[in-house]
Amino acid sequence: MTGFATALAALPMGTFTGTAFGRRYVVTKSAFSAGKSVKLVAEELGGTDYISLNWYDLASGDRLKPCEMSAAKVTAFVMALQPE
Repeated sequence: MTGFATALAALPMGTFTGTAFGRRYVVTKSAFSAGKSVKLVAEELGGTDYISLNWYDLASGDRLKPCEMSAAKVTAFVMALQPE
């Protein structure tokens, strides 16, 4: 597993709050296809930041699909996110 995949897998399923880069977020993580697909959505509490991604565990390798934002932004967020 890549560092990103490991960090994503370590996050709890369902809805939770967490911090990244000194800001608080409400985060929802959902799994599909027996965990081979993960969706994560995060909204900054009291702010305007928004994170949305889909991650796929494919036979050809992991695939990250950010939703209308850069892969660098979602990767940095997942690596920094600390559940409360």
